[in-house]
Amino acid sequence: MVQDKTSVPPVPGREPAPEADAPDTADTPADTDSASSSGEGDGVRVKGEGRWVLAARVAAMVAGGLLLYTAFPPLDWWLCAPVGIGLIVAGLYRARPRRAAWLGYLGAAVFLFPALAWVRTIGDDVWVMLVATESVFYAVMAALAALVFRLRLWPLWFGALWVTMEWARGLVPVGGFPWARVAFSQGESLFTSYAALGGAPLVSFAVTLCGALLAHAVLVRPAATAGRAADTAADKAAGKAMNKAVRRAVPVAAALAVPLLTLAIPRPGDEGRSINVGIVQGNVPGRGMHPLGDEPAVVLRNHAEETKRLADAVRAGALPKPDIVVLPENSTDIDPYTSAFARQVIDESVKYVGVPTLVGAVVAIGDEHRATRSLVWDPVSGPGAYYDKQHLVPFGEYTPFKEIVLALWERANLVGRQSVAGTEPGDLKLGPVTIGAVNCYEVAYDDTVRGTVRAGGTPLVVQTNNASYALSNLPPQQLAMSKLRAVEHNRAVVTAATTGISAYVTPDGKVSWQTRELVPDMNVVKVPVRTQETIATKVGELPEWALMLMGAVAVGVAARRGRRGDRMENGS
Repeated sequence: MVQDKTSVPPVPGREPAPEADAPDTADTPADTDSASSSGEGDGVRVKGEGRWVLAARVAAMVAGGLLLYTAFPPLDWWLCAPVGIGLIVAGLYRARPRRAAWLGYLGAAVFLFPALAWVRTIGDDVWVMLVATESVFYAVMAALAALVFRLRLWPLWFGALWVTMEWARGLVPVGGFPWARVAFSQGESLFTSYAALGGAPLVSFAVTLCGALLAHAVLVRPAATAGRAADTAADKAAGKAMNKAVRRAVPVAAALAVPLLTLAIPRPGDEGRSINVGIVQGNVPGRGMHPLGDEPAVVLRNHAEETKRLADAVRAGALPKPDIVVLPENSTDIDPYTSAFARQVIDESVKYVGVPTLVGAVVAIGDEHRATRSLVWDPVSGPGAYYDKQHLVPFGEYTPFKEIVLALWERANLVGRQSVAGTEPGDLKLGPVTIGAVNCYEVAYDDTVRGTVRAGGTPLVVQTNNASYALSNLPPQQLAMSKLRAVEHNRAVVTAATTGISAYVTPDGKVSWQTRELVPDMNVVKVPVRTQETIATKVGELPEWALMLMGAVAVGVAARRGRRGDRMENGS
């Protein structure tokens, strides 16, 4: 039998080599199985990797992926996130990189299939392809994690690798897909306040570190210490037990401290200024891939009528007078620049409510392109300043690899005109304030939201159209992102959705008001206007880059030690 690399005998004439695979020079791995070894495909057998151990790894990955999913909306069992990650760590711990990769892929698929179930509206094939693609990132992260488990303080390096993986997911392919980041399961939890220090990346790191520390307490067996010669057997046993208890208590205490430390993070206070914001949710007639229905202008009329209903409620004294009104993305299904009818309907409703209104429209750009636009409409001067969406939805607002995709999928033709991305942040003067316009899908992107806040946007206004995904887990997931953004930037967040969930989130991340889905609704909410920036807003991407650098260095050190251990084993 090939000798286990984790128990390399000393080379004659040399000092005993450090154990390259040891996770901690003061600890030893907990026994997993004494069954016969199983091959890893490279001719090396790993002690304890029998069928039962492999089955235990698979079970841990499946359970961890499922628990991680339950932390996300609509269930919102946020505490399941660190527990689920702890199980994922247990499934990967001391596995070889190749095995860790496919185990990581398995755990990711178990997590992402239900977490991204809302994609099924587009088609089961798209859902499967998206999950299959995103799971690759987790597989790569798991293979690298198998290396850093050899190092001291590996929970830190594992958390850093998780942040790196989520960064990569948000970057590629076709502009990235940052949904289902661990931070977005913590919209309202003990971990949320970390967002004010380092944004979503720091929240993901804190949750992952907590889970890895819990796993460390279970997986790593404290090494015994030698007793004095005069000690009795009973004294030695008692000392050994005490030593183990203390060593296991340390990672548990650290895991508990990670979320509890947020209680000491100071929160910015109220600045004594507020505005009344009217929120309109007009609803749409269609569902699924045809949410706007077959009747032209029905969405436009729905939102115009709901705006007038809000104005009537104000006149009747049922609601306070708004300073501004916010309508959703796609609140008009007809371009008001090219249609005199649409322009008239919008202008009449804005004049009726009597205050500047933010309208969501898809407008033509030349003969072949379009833009998803947040348009300021003044009751006196009409349409004015605008913000064009920067992060576009691939295959929804534009078609990557257009020739190939259109040839393979007929549904891709539903995109129609290709959208053009905006280039400027969403700071828009609207009545007495400069709002920060964020358009739907963009709330998942750190840089877009941060850029809007830095440009002076307050409060944040998220216009969204979730009509295709009504009653799925997408609307509550998006609301959780708004809660995190509110804390991250010390800004109130107002969300206006065509079909729901429209909401108002306080700067502390609390949902003060929200609508039900698939119903017309409106309200006027009092929103604080805050200008003080958080540390996260000021430092931007620095915490994320620091964590990624930590992870990269850890991988490099672990890989070097692994190669050195292999050379010593071979007597070279």
